Amino acid sequence: MRGPVACAGLALLLALCPAAHPQEVVDRIVARVENDVLLESDLQELERYQKFVDDKSETESVLLDRLIDQWIVRTEAEAARFPQPSDSDVQRGIDRLVRSFGSKEELEARKKKNGLSDAEVRKMVTTQTFLSNYLDSRFRPSVQIDSKAVQEFYEKNVIPRAKARGQSPPTLDAAQDFIQELLVQRGINEQADRWLQESRAHLHVKTFLSGAEK
Repeated sequence: MRGPVACAGLALLLALCPAAHPQEVVDRIVARVENDVLLESDLQELERYQKFVDDKSETESVLLDRLIDQWIVRTEAEAARFPQPSDSDVQRGIDRLVRSFGSKEELEARKKKNGLSDAEVRKMVTTQTFLSNYLDSRFRPSVQIDSKAVQEFYEKNVIPRAKARGQSPPTLDAAQDFIQELLVQRGINEQADRWLQESRAHLHVKTFLSGAEK
């Protein structure tokens, strides 16, 4: 998938408030995918999460592409009755997210800046974990990494990076498991990207950005 898998729930029921005056619209459709709709609130939720994690977000059109990709993954996962992540699995995702910030103060400041509550962050991490777990389950078995690929990555990436930092590189044995998993994840992403492109070619999708159909 384009980069880490990026994360938002797909609210499929709320579109417009039926009794509202046109000036009181509370949500709008930004895309139709088959018989489902993606909403502006979905787009805004993903944008807020990106800003929380990276302090920046992608363009509206790229965010919408990500939402459509998430729809594809979620639809297939639910059809396969793939299980939701356990509480401990979600908590591990939250712990990794917390460690990605320089300090707890920085995390809290970024969360406040983007108007996110702890419950909203947990919901977003749960969604990300569900989608990532499904892609991992679907594609990991077909990713094969040999010892030559591990050694090549070690020589071309690990050693030069350590030297650039003035550090002694770890031994190949010490770094092997880390490199193996990194290359597996790269392979999963590549296969997922190809699958998503093929899947989108067979979908009926209409997008509505800035009020115009595209």
